[in-house]
Amino acid sequence: MTSIQRWSCIAVLAGFSSVSAVAQISSINSVVVKPRVFNDVPGSTLTTIDNYPSLVLFGDYNVSAPTGFANRHVWQFSNDGGSTAYQFQNDDFFSASMTLSLSADPTSPRKEAGFLFNTAGGDGQFIVDTDAHEVVAFGGPLPFYAFPATFNAGDTITLGINYFLDSSGKRAITYSANGVQSPVLEFSNLEQGIIDNTTFGGYLQVENSPTNSANYGLAVFQNISIGAPSAVPEPSVFALFGLGLAAFLVTRRSRH
Repeated sequence: MTSIQRWSCIAVLAGFSSVSAVAQISSINSVVVKPRVFNDVPGSTLTTIDNYPSLVLFGDYNVSAPTGFANRHVWQFSNDGGSTAYQFQNDDFFSASMTLSLSADPTSPRKEAGFLFNTAGGDGQFIVDTDAHEVVAFGGPLPFYAFPATFNAGDTITLGINYFLDSSGKRAITYSANGVQSPVLEFSNLEQGIIDNTTFGGYLQVENSPTNSANYGLAVFQNISIGAPSAVPEPSVFALFGLGLAAFLVTRRSRH
């Protein structure tokens, strides 16, 4: 096999890999609900609802104890009916969105909710919060990005994430909030993208308030969706060159 043939085969195989990854994402059919991942106030009153994809709900009430940091409740995408969390790989490109309402007592400590990536490199989050009024992505492998700090407790916001190959062939991500999209952001971690075996979904975190027995947080996740990347940039020149060569070689072989 010549070097030209090798490069063309690599380009074709890369295309098959992307199709396979999208097929895996399309098999997601449920979520795994994991309450009290942090459980510093075990005496709180917790309500959970799982009607994926129309509704997932966490309501944590009376989050008040003499000591302790916070309670955290998580849901994660699953492709086996909710038995286990789907493990995303580096080339599992996808688009995900949801409508989120986060309610809380504004006089009590921070509440936060949004998308959560659990990775070997730490948690990545795209969230809103009630104290700094942020709409922000940070942590783990995620490129940092902050929208204007306009969120208030009780607001409803639509959050979106798009993970794809950009026009230079690098793994990239965009975030969106109520239809406003971030720039295309490339990854700078060692893996240059999502780390293999990452689990992904949403969460609510309610900080403890030792002095407020009525302290609560309520996160309502609605219209949850995940599928193929919603906007795929133009293929790179190299990919087009490789695919063109592959077509040329097939045509040439068929004439002999």
